[in-house]
Amino acid sequence: MDSLESAWLFLLLVVVSEMFALNMVVYVAQGSENSYVSAIGDPGMKSSNVRVGLEAWNFCNEVGAEAPGMGSPRMADCADLHCRSSTSDPLDHTIRKDRKCELHQRVNDSDNGLSAGDEFPITCEVLQRVNKSDNGLSAGDEFPLTDFNPYEDPDLYAVEKELYLGSLCEICDSQDPWQFWMIMLKNGNFDKNTTLCPENGNKVSKIITGRNFPCFGEGCMNQPLIYHNYSRLVSSRNRAVSLAGGFYGTYDLDADLSKGVGKNSYFSVLWQKNLSTGSWIFSHKLTTSQKYPWLMLYLRADATDGFNGGYHYPGRGIMKKLPVSPNFKVRLTLDVKSGGGSNSQFYLLDIGSCWKNNGKPCDGDTVTDVTRYSEMIINTATTSWCRPNNLVSCPPYHVTVTGEKIYRNETSRFPYSAYHLYCSPGNGEYLEAPYDICDPYSNPQAQELVQIIPHPEWAVHGYPEKQGDGWIGDSRTWELDVGGLSSRLYFYQDPGTEPAKRVWSSLNVGTEIYVSRNGETAEWTVSDFDVLIPQDIDDNGSSSV
Repeated sequence: MDSLESAWLFLLLVVVSEMFALNMVVYVAQGSENSYVSAIGDPGMKSSNVRVGLEAWNFCNEVGAEAPGMGSPRMADCADLHCRSSTSDPLDHTIRKDRKCELHQRVNDSDNGLSAGDEFPITCEVLQRVNKSDNGLSAGDEFPLTDFNPYEDPDLYAVEKELYLGSLCEICDSQDPWQFWMIMLKNGNFDKNTTLCPENGNKVSKIITGRNFPCFGEGCMNQPLIYHNYSRLVSSRNRAVSLAGGFYGTYDLDADLSKGVGKNSYFSVLWQKNLSTGSWIFSHKLTTSQKYPWLMLYLRADATDGFNGGYHYPGRGIMKKLPVSPNFKVRLTLDVKSGGGSNSQFYLLDIGSCWKNNGKPCDGDTVTDVTRYSEMIINTATTSWCRPNNLVSCPPYHVTVTGEKIYRNETSRFPYSAYHLYCSPGNGEYLEAPYDICDPYSNPQAQELVQIIPHPEWAVHGYPEKQGDGWIGDSRTWELDVGGLSSRLYFYQDPGTEPAKRVWSSLNVGTEIYVSRNGETAEWTVSDFDVLIPQDIDDNGSSSV
């Protein structure tokens, strides 16, 4: 073989090798992508049917007292769009302009709603109903179905009402039924003269604390006035048919919203279809006021069964299988139009779970259970409270992407600017000094909080790299390796105990406008929301392989 032939053979081998390598990369990438499946009932928000629940809370994630004339603060809008045409399957969820469509409501709002014996178009069973408003049910009211207890206690009744509404909305087209996306409202006022809220899960006879909380006086922890624009049929210019609806209201009980918002608090969540992508667009607005300077509004993907993040009783939601660190992703499109001021802790993503300090799962014992949160704050006004001269606001150590631990007193290496705040659970017995415990009142049990901000440390997981990423004017579709990032975060655990399995029961997007000096407004939209898990994961988050 002469030198020319040898050169050509070498070149051919190089080309073949590169092609083989490229094919291997494509195969691995495709295999990796195909190995993930959606964990939620409405992947990417593409269903043509509406499934939305709403829950409102006081400061410690309870009800306390219902707002006048509003009923228990649990509501739902669940509407089925039934379309037929000569060219399409009647169950096809695509939006077509040549289809004849009808709207069927599953949850009734008034006495003009469904009557006893009415049958819903797609339900697990025929529901025998009474002529009563579902959303207007109040503590002590008998439920139209006998499976639910009509508690007189507003806190207990709200739990039952959520389960009841979930039964009306439930989709049973597989072995994993699901109910709805959840809108969460929360009032940050806290009256220290009451004992409505426990302290780190313990009932106390008197609140003794040096912490400051907003409260205008007796009744400041009230539930809001909530109004409902029932989902309705709408058509675009090209006659494509879809649904649209929403909830809105105020915490100011003397407000008359027919005259405008004025200086009152205000919230709204409206939904409509993006006819180009097929995704729902959830449009949010939240305004604080002098009386209500600390308000929260989130869109939540919650577990369909069991505890949700921050609660000690079973709830309903849209996540059919729970994501477990380190193997899950979240996709969503976020467009922040107005930020809500400098104190708006806007969460690109807030993930919540619960496990005890010994690593065991929560069981509803509020004295030993601990809510765990991790939140990525993207407001550019949010700075790092974790600093070399303020180690109390830092986790004891940081874990790099390679698994190395860097302790917070290693000032030349610790990434202080990656953290806004860390605080410890108030029932931790072996906390590492210096430490500060998280607010002991705002959850029904103790809580632990890791708040992070844009930084290259998190960018390797698809999160914002620098301030301004994803903020106002920078609408983006994110694919976040939430499992990978969440597996690196420090969470307290008692020494010598088996590490907790980090199973996440709530994934939230939205804002917490924290004690605004003036009325502030935040506006944003969320669409394309999806939670992706490995396809070989079972209901307990374990691999079936």
